[in-house]
This record gives sequence, C-alpha cells and structure tokens, in this order.
Amino acid sequence: MIGEILYTTIEMFFNIVFLLILARIILSFLPQYQSNSIAQLVIGITEPILAPFQRLIPPIGMFDISPMVAIIVMGILQQILLFIVASAFGIVV
Repeated sequence: MIGEILYTTIEMFFNIVFLLILARIILSFLPQYQSNSIAQLVIGITEPILAPFQRLIPPIGMFDISPMVAIIVMGILQQILLFIVASAFGIVV
C-alpha cells in the first residue's frame, strides 16, 4: 500500500515536471507571453531544475538544448527511483 502510493507519487511528480519543462520550451518561442503570471510561475518552478544544465551546456546557435538534456537525465532518475521503490516494496510493474 505505502509502496504503491510512493511509486505513484514519484510518477506523478516527474510527469508534472516534464510537462512544466515542455511548457517552458514552448514559452521560449513565445517571448510576448513570458510576462504572463502563469508563464512566470512555470519559469519560477523550472528555473532551479534547468539552471545547472544551462551552466554546463552552452546554447547551440539560437537553441538551448539544456531542457532536452534535463528531461533525459530526469527520466533516467525517475526510472532508477521507481526501480528502487518497486524492489523495496515488491511491486510488480
């Protein structure tokens, strides 16, 4: 029971973060909307996640690929955490 709740919570957390990063990518192509309060919320939530990747990975021309790298790294982290929880609680996926 607790393991399943933890498993589902991890899945939901990462899915929400992935969606927010995708929204941030879309917002980067729409600068006129970046002052919107919802856009500012998305930027504020994703900035702490993306900033380390942006420091390590320089933009390629006009394109910042750090969000894509962040999504890949977070996907790997998600799978590791889900494997650990599933193994610890005997959850069959």
